[in-house]
Amino acid sequence: MSQFASQMPNRQFLWDVFQRVDRDRSGFINADELGSALSNGTWSPFNPETVRLMIGMFDRNNRGQVSFEDFGALWKYVTDWQNCFRSFDRDNSGNIDKEELKTALVSFGYRLSDSLINILLRKFDRHGHGTILFDDFIQCCIVLYTLTSSFRQYDTDQDGYITIHYEQFLTMVFSLKV
Repeated sequence: MSQFASQMPNRQFLWDVFQRVDRDRSGFINADELGSALSNGTWSPFNPETVRLMIGMFDRNNRGQVSFEDFGALWKYVTDWQNCFRSFDRDNSGNIDKEELKTALVSFGYRLSDSLINILLRKFDRHGHGTILFDDFIQCCIVLYTLTSSFRQYDTDQDGYITIHYEQFLTMVFSLKV
């Protein structure tokens, strides 16, 4: 939402934005409406998968849309990610390269090998430029966090190793909202 203010605005401002985004006047914002309102700063559409993940995170009723009450939290979430992204985009290029991604993930507490960083970069680089755009950075971080949280449920002694059988693994993976 780079076209909007980056701090938590007052309720009236949020209501005005909500009404502009709610094009069908349903009183809810769906993924298509939110995707149209978001900007990753490159004139390309915001990643629909990232939009879907964010709607899912703030959709308390599992209807595929957010109400005005949920919109404030979603707004804050996006603007916080925007500030985070800018802080790691050291060269102000509008994207995150491998070293910037590594720095961001280390600051979040992840200790990942260079080969895994390369895999993440390839997975979330939709345009094949060796960099990750704002929307893909959000998706990368959400997926990494979700997978890590799921892993930790089985890593009861916090040693970085788990032993599960195949069906437990499939249950773990298919129950994730990623």
